Amino acid sequence: MRVVFFGTPEIAVPSLDALRNVAQIVGVVCPPDRPKGRGLRPCPCAVKRRAHELGMEVFQPERVRDGGLQTWLAALDLDAALVLAYGRILPQAVLDAPRRGCLNLHASLLPRHRGAAPVAQAILAGDERTGVSLMQMTAGLDEGPVYTSRSCAIDPGCTAGTLGQRLASLAAEIVTEDLLPVLKGGVPSTEQDPSRATWAPPLTAEDELLKFDQDAISLERRVHALAPRPGAGTSLRGRRLKVLAARAEAIDLNLPPGAVQVRDSRRVLVATGAGALELLEVQLAGKRAISARDLLNGRSISSGDLLVPGREVSP
Repeated sequence: MRVVFFGTPEIAVPSLDALRNVAQIVGVVCPPDRPKGRGLRPCPCAVKRRAHELGMEVFQPERVRDGGLQTWLAALDLDAALVLAYGRILPQAVLDAPRRGCLNLHASLLPRHRGAAPVAQAILAGDERTGVSLMQMTAGLDEGPVYTSRSCAIDPGCTAGTLGQRLASLAAEIVTEDLLPVLKGGVPSTEQDPSRATWAPPLTAEDELLKFDQDAISLERRVHALAPRPGAGTSLRGRRLKVLAARAEAIDLNLPPGAVQVRDSRRVLVATGAGALELLEVQLAGKRAISARDLLNGRSISSGDLLVPGREVSP
């Protein structure tokens, strides 16, 4: 089988590696390099770096609707394309270019969490399980029929980063065990039930803010859904503070939401709309990630401080 792989982030790399064992990869499609870091130098994505390590041809179209991508695919005489977290909506002409069309590995148990941020949204929703679905791509966003899926539990304290790693492994399992039978027509597909569909829109800057008038459990989920990047944030003494790990506590501090209380000279608790949120790992703007206890030892936080939504950074 002659296959092209579409992907961008680290979560897609294990599937690229697995695809080498079941198909002939004749090309890899990634977004253009984007400027990053202080020098704003163009930086390749994780999939491009791995493809170059493997000596594969990489195509990086600026646009997917100007005909260039379709022409490039048509010249490759493809059986199929496999897509995982590419980050762009493909037009019908591209979907139709390979003989078996384009298949997508989507990081949810469809039809739940269709859209761009299924991992984070599953944690935000408090789901107990999630997974990866192999589906046929159609014009509708994540609406195509599903061939197979793998599921896993979302354990307490699981972050988007750790959950993403587990889902990356599940996706690679699907590629190894199920992709070839699907491409050969030996696996029937199941149409999704649109009445059960939920949506996982991209996260916005507003989603990153910790609003302490909400309950502690919801805030804990938000912290974990945004960790390690971009990180859920608040403002401490006029400086941006990312909270990378936290734990909800069913206690009432009898303080206004956002007020800090230090207990036992080592625990940093924050009052919320219901319960308290214990800060475990944090990162001040421009600094490395540290434990909340180290933040306390550095006298950067104390009882009586007030955490408020905001993105202020001191000069």
